[in-house]
Amino acid sequence: MTKYYLTLLEEKNYAELKEKLIHENPVDIASLFEKIENPEQYLKLFRLLPKNVAAEAFAYLETDSRKNLIDAMTDKELSYILNDLFLDDCVDLVEEMPANVVTRLMKNADQQTRALINRFLKYPEDSAGSVMTIEFVSLRPTMTIQQAFNHIRQTGVDKETIYTCYVTENRILEGFITVKDMLLSNPEDLIGSKMNTHVISVGTLDDKEHIAKLVSKYDIMSLPVVDNEGRLVGIVTFDDAMDVLQEENTEDFVKMALVAPDNETYLRISVIGHAKRRILWLMILMLSATITGLLITYFENELMFGGSLILVSFIPMLMDTGGNCGSQSSTLIIRGMALDEIKSSDFLKVWSKEVRIALTVGVALAIVNAFRILIQYRGTEHIGLIALTVGLAMIITILISKSLGCILPMFAKKTGLDPAIMAAPLITTITDAASIFFYVMLARYLLKG
Repeated sequence: MTKYYLTLLEEKNYAELKEKLIHENPVDIASLFEKIENPEQYLKLFRLLPKNVAAEAFAYLETDSRKNLIDAMTDKELSYILNDLFLDDCVDLVEEMPANVVTRLMKNADQQTRALINRFLKYPEDSAGSVMTIEFVSLRPTMTIQQAFNHIRQTGVDKETIYTCYVTENRILEGFITVKDMLLSNPEDLIGSKMNTHVISVGTLDDKEHIAKLVSKYDIMSLPVVDNEGRLVGIVTFDDAMDVLQEENTEDFVKMALVAPDNETYLRISVIGHAKRRILWLMILMLSATITGLLITYFENELMFGGSLILVSFIPMLMDTGGNCGSQSSTLIIRGMALDEIKSSDFLKVWSKEVRIALTVGVALAIVNAFRILIQYRGTEHIGLIALTVGLAMIITILISKSLGCILPMFAKKTGLDPAIMAAPLITTITDAASIFFYVMLARYLLKG
């Protein structure tokens, strides 16, 4: 369907395109903008849309598309968009645009919007205040249900959500009530008698990731944000909370691969940009991996058995197995901590479980590998001792890697570092060196002792 719309735009069949777009979802319209290669057509498509649809679709555009559209807009069109966007979307727009565009945005926003944007920009980037919206429904406890519905009809069109309404007295948050509760109540009942006073709220400076987890944990549509005196100043809606979780998960994902996080999409980052984000850690890991090479060189005599390099041939298998086991553990531990399933106080419990898992997995893999060695190298002198050496080295390597996969992320969390940094590549590098050392020690005492 997108291709069909682009064809209509190319052919300048604006009447039919406008008729079709009226029935489309703003999210799908935003994706249509992303497919346009000629910036001049941005404004043509934008002007075909009803004003309210245009503003909503604008909120879903990628940063580059927004900038292209802003550059092409008249001041009057820009002013309309800014004044029709929800405040949190306005703040996001100002934060992601370059300075010259921000100047134009602020110039065309009305005085109240400018003041609110400036106030929001003072909140720390990772705080609740930076992601909250002030477009919520506030009711008084002395209102009747009927009066509350009249108030919602008059003001609800400009609110980001009307399903959950917050009850305040002199701006102090006292409770909340849902539209469902009001619909099922008598029109003459007072809001104060029907409201829920067990309110889960957060402060303006609370961490936004923690807030997003609360929204997910309690399965609520919005979460009130209060100041130090308990006054309701905004709410964090479900969609904004999910955006925060997606942003944090993406950041953790790239950090686990030891890549510097970036707000741009993959295709929008240049080759040089990608290289810059990856090369530092790759260089560190490359240089640290030389420790493994030095160990192999240093213990060259121990790895020579009967004039053969048979012991050396098992080194890649041990290193790969250790790295894979460490990656499994670290991934599960980091996920558990991210979901608050694992606390710092659970360290001994988690580590003891990983040790038991490592022993179970290690013994199983060692037995299978021993049979493989006995079959593949049958007839080789002392092949039984070689199989035993490799098997024990396998168990020790897995014990070390799974312990590191558990200990390092939890240590990072305890010391205030990002657990994602203590992920697969770092664990693999440490495990490689440790596995070589213990493998050589076992070979020395079992085969050459």
